[in-house]
Amino acid sequence: MATVTLNPILESLSGKIGDLVCRQHGDGVVVARMPAGERHWTPEQLAHQNRFRLAAVYGRTALADAATKALYEAKASERGVPVFALTIADFFHEPAVDEIDLSAYTGQAGEKISIRAHDDFELDGLAVVIRKADGTALEQGPAALGTDSVWAYTTTAALPAGQTVMIEVTATDRPRHKTTKTQAKS
Repeated sequence: MATVTLNPILESLSGKIGDLVCRQHGDGVVVARMPAGERHWTPEQLAHQNRFRLAAVYGRTALADAATKALYEAKASERGVPVFALTIADFFHEPAVDEIDLSAYTGQAGEKISIRAHDDFELDGLAVVIRKADGTALEQGPAALGTDSVWAYTTTAALPAGQTVMIEVTATDRPRHKTTKTQAKS
């Protein structure tokens, strides 16, 4: 590969010149032939392109809000990445509910359900729903963030003895993606 030092006027060269395409890459300019023929995208590629467009819209919207921009700028500076790239990455990574710890829950009011969840940037919240086996909600509410990134939900209702319930935890991140995990308790 040849390396050419451009004069200062041509250093910011980009675009099409005849059948050549000039692109900025790192600290230099890459010159290549124009791609031949028409490009046919697969449905999967089109779907990914659309998702990337949505990520860019999210990034511009997030950075338009001063408070949200400050959060992303602080984390981008800490990680050494561009702010806009961090917003795009956040859009593409959904939150995860890692563990629902029911060891301290016996079905009585005032007991704690511990939850471990994470996101690549930040969780916006965790919601807990306790349902009967038929899907009817018995109680629901937000979990509170405690120490060591462990969230806790305090139950508000006592269950009849021996009743099987489903504990449903939904994690939400800044781009409003939701991930739900369900665990049975008898």
